[in-house]
Amino acid sequence: MLRSFWRATLLLLILGLSLLALATCATQPTQGTPLFVQQLTAQPGSYAGREVTVDGAYVWRPGDPSLSVLAVGVSTLDNGLDAQPIGESIWLEGFPAEVTEHLHRPGDSVYGFVRVRGRFETNGNYGPGGAYRFLLTVSSAEPIERIRRVEQRLANRPLGPDKVSFFELLRNPQQYQGQRVTTQAYYFWNSIIYVLAEGISTEEDGSSPQPVGGAIWVEQFPPDQSALLTVGPNNSFVWGLVEVTGTFQTGGGFGKDGAYQSIFFVESARPVQP
Repeated sequence: MLRSFWRATLLLLILGLSLLALATCATQPTQGTPLFVQQLTAQPGSYAGREVTVDGAYVWRPGDPSLSVLAVGVSTLDNGLDAQPIGESIWLEGFPAEVTEHLHRPGDSVYGFVRVRGRFETNGNYGPGGAYRFLLTVSSAEPIERIRRVEQRLANRPLGPDKVSFFELLRNPQQYQGQRVTTQAYYFWNSIIYVLAEGISTEEDGSSPQPVGGAIWVEQFPPDQSALLTVGPNNSFVWGLVEVTGTFQTGGGFGKDGAYQSIFFVESARPVQP
């Protein structure tokens, strides 16, 4: 999958570099005017030990202690995963968790435009392994862009003769162990995760989809049917409501990192209108 720059980040990058050039050639920003990340990293001595307000791209990877930074921008894969900061970054201490609820959350990371206030330091050796030259100890933060996600979920209803509802498979997996069953669920694929899920959550523009609710790992989903579903740029993700027939197994240890209780081996599949 190709990497793509977050469009809004490009605007921030261009605007920030323009402001930096003006600030360098003319005067320092007036008191109370938010700075940009590149202003701090290009002239750290001018702001060392001071309380500053700075606009930038926050990038955080839950479970990875080496990435909680403020950067000029962020790049991601086409499916929104693997967010990486652009340019030299500032290590953040104390970023408020509640702010992350309003940012992009594709599944493996959190990122978005924020305005951060705090004390800026430039002595180096910050963050895990002392990998960062700059530190911002956060006193407050707010999102500049608030991201809203929308969900599509299965209706919990009988599917008709000779079919098993997805909720029934989740509730009583042992009852269907090793059996050939037909069910309906949301299929989701992003090259890392392949599941049948209770629902799908996306950003309002349809980007950064991820499964929600109960999920069953899936194998052997037919590619010709994937092409009839919602397909992301450069085939970076696939999702849609489907009816599948295949063999169901349970007992744990399936899928990525062995994290799934059950698995479904697909024999046939077809799209279903929600």
